[in-house]
Amino acid sequence: MDIALFSPSSIFADNDGNSSDGDSKEANENYVERSHKFPGVELIIREFSFHQLNANLLWPGSFAFAEWLVQHKSWIEGRRVLELGSGTGALAIFLRKSLQLDITTSDYDDQEIEENISYNCQINGIVPALPHIRHSWGNTLLANYDPNWDLVIASDILLYVKQYLNLIKTISFLLKSFKSKWSSGISSEYEESVGLPCPAFLMCWRRRIGKGDELIFFKGCEDNGLKVQHLGSRIYCIKPAEVIC
Repeated sequence: MDIALFSPSSIFADNDGNSSDGDSKEANENYVERSHKFPGVELIIREFSFHQLNANLLWPGSFAFAEWLVQHKSWIEGRRVLELGSGTGALAIFLRKSLQLDITTSDYDDQEIEENISYNCQINGIVPALPHIRHSWGNTLLANYDPNWDLVIASDILLYVKQYLNLIKTISFLLKSFKSKWSSGISSEYEESVGLPCPAFLMCWRRRIGKGDELIFFKGCEDNGLKVQHLGSRIYCIKPAEVIC
């Protein structure tokens, strides 16, 4: 996997109230704990001082996505959710605490990432920790996991252009593996009532990448039988061309 290196201090918000270095404390040389403000709640998140897969970072999309999801909470209530690229687990922890979502975290097959998400769950009162899946994009999920999530979410995961095809493969697998709880197709009525199709991949993207790179991802989705819809505020909904519900 390609590695992009960033200094955490270069992307944490200074003036918008989302993140506070003033409240941070060194846990040890490998970690730092910071206070992050999400809508209506403040979370303490332990982050790696450095991680080669960028699992140490809270990207801007996490905060923007959290606000959007709260504003559209009726669209996601009652959904069974999987987050791709969970990193520190902050967004998933927020969604469990604030909206009581049934949510599973996932990220690259890395023990440190999993243990750090578990730690962050515990220090924010999520006990037991959220279920977590180690998964490399492009690989089929392990047989002992039921891939029947009706909503998959992610924020700021389009950094690695060379991984787009693998990411699309994972999204396609998750959406096309969903088993509808209805025996007959009523997708249009369901979508009108809840605002989102079922199943759906919902993504927020706030990191700057080239327009051409974005088009590579969206065209790749369409070439694999997926439909892309821009919902505004850099929020995108991706669904199978033929929705199952």
